[in-house]
Amino acid sequence: MIERSQFNQELYSSIAKIIIDAKTQVYRSSNTILLKMYWEIGKLIIEDEQNGELRAKYGKSVLKNLAAQISLEFGKGFNERNLNNMRAFFMAFPIWNAVRTELSWTHYRIISRVENPEHRIQYIEHSIEGNWNTRTLQRNIDSQYLGRLLKLPISENKEVPNFIKDPYIFEFLGIPSDILQTETQIESALITHLQKFLMELGKGFAFVARQQHIVTDTSDFFVDLVFYNYYLKCFILVDLKTHK
Repeated sequence: MIERSQFNQELYSSIAKIIIDAKTQVYRSSNTILLKMYWEIGKLIIEDEQNGELRAKYGKSVLKNLAAQISLEFGKGFNERNLNNMRAFFMAFPIWNAVRTELSWTHYRIISRVENPEHRIQYIEHSIEGNWNTRTLQRNIDSQYLGRLLKLPISENKEVPNFIKDPYIFEFLGIPSDILQTETQIESALITHLQKFLMELGKGFAFVARQQHIVTDTSDFFVDLVFYNYYLKCFILVDLKTHK
C-alpha cells in the first residue's frame, strides 16, 4: 500500500481529473456517433417508406427483409425490432439538432414512445439535469411525472421551478394496498427507502430529521419528517396522515 507521503496528492488529483475527463469525452463522442447512425438509419427508413407503399404492408415485408439482410452482415443489433426503434427515433426527433447527446440510445428508445412532443423535450431536459438513469426515466414516465408537477407563483412575477408534485407516488415502499397501514409504518418504510423517497420528492431536497420536536407558545408536537430544499431555501415539514 502506497502511503500518501510517497506521492504528490495534488499531482495525482490533477492526473485523475485528466483521465476522467478524457473517458467522458470518449464516451460522449462514441455515443454521439451511435445516436447519429441510428437517427440516419431511421431517416432513410422513413424516406423509403414515404416513397413506397402503405406503412402496414411496408412493416410486414420490406422492414423484415431489410433487418434480416443487415443482421446477417452486421449482427443482431439491427434486427426488425431495433430498426423499428430507429424509425420511431427519427419520427420523434426529425431535427438532429434537437437530439441531446448527453443521453444514451436506451434513453431515446424510451422517450421516443412518449406521444406528446413537448413532453419528450421536457423528459430530455429532466433526464439530463437530474442525471436520470433509464430505469428512473421509465418509472417517471409511467408515474406521469410531468403531470404531477406544480407551478408555484411567488412575488415579483417570478415562479418557483416546477418540481413540487401533486400527488406523490410511493409504490416503491412495497406496502400492500389492501391492508391499512399506520402512520408510523409508513414513516419507517419511507426512511428505509430514503434514496427512492428523495428521488420521488424531486430536485433540491435533503433529509434533515425524523420526529423533530417543535415547541410553540401554546403546545409542542413532533414533525414526522423534515427536509430542506436548497432551491426554495426553506425547510419542508412532512406530517403523515392516513385519514383526511
